[in-house]
Amino acid sequence: MFKFTSAVLLLLVSTAPLLADDMPVNADAIKWGPVPPFLPAGAKMAVVAGDPSKDGIFVLRLQMPANYKIPAHNHPTSEYVTVLSGDFNIGMGDKLDEAKGMHLTAGGFGVAPAQMNHFAWTTSATIVQVHGEGPFAITYVNPADDPSKK
Repeated sequence: MFKFTSAVLLLLVSTAPLLADDMPVNADAIKWGPVPPFLPAGAKMAVVAGDPSKDGIFVLRLQMPANYKIPAHNHPTSEYVTVLSGDFNIGMGDKLDEAKGMHLTAGGFGVAPAQMNHFAWTTSATIVQVHGEGPFAITYVNPADDPSKK
């Protein structure tokens, strides 16, 4: 299994186009950038509040195209996801299995408890808001699924 170190977390923060000032912001003012290399290419990310590389609460948004898939993984802390738009599917388990997921639409909410293996995919263009306790780390169940290794 692969864990991201503080150097990779620094990369996450340094590549995020918007490190929030923890000020109010409207959706049209959010600056999106490519996701860090430990997430599959094709999505965009924006840090809305906090700093995912440090201790403390963070909030980020992921903008994903239709048919975007995040293989089974876990985090050392709980992850909380709110669907802002689109169709987001989340499931628990050691391998992405679309038969075992829950379909969430705008306003839907999901929790992946700390150390719980989970996976996700979209069926339409989707934006989710993710919040949790930093520092953020991700461990893929199958190291071959780690996009940064491809």
